[in-house]
Amino acid sequence: MTHDSVAGLRICWVDTMRYTQPLSRSQAKKWQRLTDDLAVDIFVTSFAPGLRPRRFTQHAHFYLYPQLPVAMLRYLTAYLVVPLLMLWLIMTKDIHVMIAHDPYIGFAAAVAKQAARLFGKRVALVVETRGDLQAGFFMQRKIRLQGMYRILMSLTARYALKHADALRAVSRSSRDELAALAPDKPMRQFMSWTDSEVFLNAVPEQSVSQRRDIVYAGVLVPRKGVHHLLEAFAQLAPDVPDAHLWIIGKASNASYARQLRQQTQRLALETRVTFIDHLSQAELASYMMRGRVFVLPTYAEGLPKVVVEAMLCGTPVIASAVDGIPEIIEHGKTGYLVPPGDVAALFDALHVAFSEASIDDIGARARDVAKTYFSPTAYVRQYGDLFLTAWQQLNRNVAK
Repeated sequence: MTHDSVAGLRICWVDTMRYTQPLSRSQAKKWQRLTDDLAVDIFVTSFAPGLRPRRFTQHAHFYLYPQLPVAMLRYLTAYLVVPLLMLWLIMTKDIHVMIAHDPYIGFAAAVAKQAARLFGKRVALVVETRGDLQAGFFMQRKIRLQGMYRILMSLTARYALKHADALRAVSRSSRDELAALAPDKPMRQFMSWTDSEVFLNAVPEQSVSQRRDIVYAGVLVPRKGVHHLLEAFAQLAPDVPDAHLWIIGKASNASYARQLRQQTQRLALETRVTFIDHLSQAELASYMMRGRVFVLPTYAEGLPKVVVEAMLCGTPVIASAVDGIPEIIEHGKTGYLVPPGDVAALFDALHVAFSEASIDDIGARARDVAKTYFSPTAYVRQYGDLFLTAWQQLNRNVAK
């Protein structure tokens, strides 16, 4: 394998997502573009949607291990089973580059990398991050023994970063956090995959200024701040009697999801709020096209692709001014920024969005910004550069 071309490289993704067979349309596009456009062979290890391990090929080769029902058992799978699976793939499939979804699963990849060296096999490791390294995790749900978790997370992340050959971040804030821990590593920054064509090609039934709906999309966990959105909407509802709030997302935290429904009843909003569990990308685009605004009142993010997707639809966004979000939203010009957890500021932004005379212009500018921020072609090209950077860095280190 030459050191100056990405074609022919064998890439292994060490992921934490759940993949279905067949893949969703969006995921199928992603893996097809990466494998075909870059002429690389890709292997993906991750969780299966259930207790049965699965193996299939759809553009990439998928090796999925069981998703056990208890969090601790899933962690044990990640740290005991995944390194062995990765080592087997390195030895039998001649893997050149591993891409770890985050620094914690990156620990498993780093263990496999070091074990492979004992057998004379060298493999490059890329460690990615899509958000902050700890704060968001502890906002997902109540976690016992937080001190122990923080120590283990710090140790595993540092081990992964120590053995990484290159890094990838999705925003300047996550890039800075990685750089502080691994200042000597090559780094690339670009956002996560989205099927942008679905959102760009969606046709609105009304202009933004004619719409009366508010849309949220994302998992239902405390970190997302949906309870603040309900409080702000309750204040807005008497002034905008025909407004409707759509809350779209999986109840990843069942207790929190129940609290949101109870809160909706307590605020007497049952007829004004609709919960939807899951939508395809095309269905999500149609809901975003109904929105006067898309709202993400989150406490912690990297660079949420759902914000870019709403902007691609030409729908103005109200979002918390955290992490990478201010990198793509300019307050009052392409959307609205609010402090996280500030219900009064969120209400004010909603009120402005429903009274703003130039709301159509804000949506149009948001669309223009999003089109320059993400494209499938740029995404594939940037990953090709990342593969090659990691492969070359590994070989430079070996030559020293």
